Amino acid sequence: MSTSAAPPHSQTLINLLAAFNGESNAAARYAAFAVKADQEGYLKVGSLFRAASRAEQIHAANHAAVIQKMGGTPQATIAPAEVKTTAENLQAAIAGELYEVDIMYPDFLREAEAQKNTAARRTFKFAFEVEKEHARLFTKALEHIQHCVDKTCEKLSSKATYYVCPECGFTADQAEFDRC
Repeated sequence: MSTSAAPPHSQTLINLLAAFNGESNAAARYAAFAVKADQEGYLKVGSLFRAASRAEQIHAANHAAVIQKMGGTPQATIAPAEVKTTAENLQAAIAGELYEVDIMYPDFLREAEAQKNTAARRTFKFAFEVEKEHARLFTKALEHIQHCVDKTCEKLSSKATYYVCPECGFTADQAEFDRC
């Protein structure tokens, strides 16, 4: 079944719209969290949030392309980001990523597979795999903050480079990765 043959209000289309909205909001939230991390002197965490924000933009764009192929219109309602301390922002980010990994994307993948929608399955699978890595990177950053109270700690006070795959959004702290 091609993606264009799906019913206009299929569950997969509804899931894509929800994912597009969620990824769009995550991108905005992580951009705001990056500013706060920089303000608090956690430059490496700020770099991580910016990279994750870019990855979420890629996920949203991938979802949008499939939504359009299915005859839908991608729309997002961006909620104001609730910015707290960097440690609290990391905790919120971890919780959001784990929700996507444990509940949202597995459910969306099952539905896309049931509807034999390969384009939706592909974009959901990309996001699912990347969100696992985001949860890992955010958890690692939070552990550094909790164990390095002196903000001059090398692992926190210097900027870092993260690499984001322009196709799937995979985020890594090393240039050598092969995900798509």
